[in-house]
Amino acid sequence: MPKLSPDAPVLHPDCEIHNSTFGRYVEIGRGTRLVNAQFGDYSYCDRHADIANAQIGKFANIAAMTRIGATDHPLDTASCHHFLYRSEYYWDNVTADEDFFARRAARVAHIGHDTWIGHGAMVKPEVSLGHGAVVASGAIVTKDVPPYTIVAGVPAAPIRARQPKQVAERLMELAWWDWDHARLRASLEDFRTLSAEAFLEKYA
Repeated sequence: MPKLSPDAPVLHPDCEIHNSTFGRYVEIGRGTRLVNAQFGDYSYCDRHADIANAQIGKFANIAAMTRIGATDHPLDTASCHHFLYRSEYYWDNVTADEDFFARRAARVAHIGHDTWIGHGAMVKPEVSLGHGAVVASGAIVTKDVPPYTIVAGVPAAPIRARQPKQVAERLMELAWWDWDHARLRASLEDFRTLSAEAFLEKYA
């Protein structure tokens, strides 16, 4: 496990990264592809994630083989093949359809703070995961997920709350994910040992 840094992300081998930004203490797993992605502080993804057109909050936990902001094809035209917009691959006298790519890039997925996206899950474009949300392995998320809600299945549907509503609301009000590095370290033992409710009693 590498030592993470506030100055630059840890990028494991064989990553493809285009037009992406990173906060402090970020780690990007081997073989990951990032396009138009923003990673907040302390967030990471494991191996072979594929993330496009996404804003990812702080402390996001993204497992291996996940896909966020999965790009799609046009369905209202005569063909859905990418020769329509990657036309320069096929002919010398035509360029890419930049308007199509601009529309695709504008369909941003939003991942909240302290979220967990399980192995092999997919989050579709323009979907938002609320703070504290959890996506089960293999789920396909096609609709917004409320804060502190666990979803599973294809398409993903809520299975239970991660925290009771009142606790979730108090955690979001506390916004511990905005604490500085020193305060996080000072509170580490309480993060490890206290229940969410006990933690709130001490810090809220």
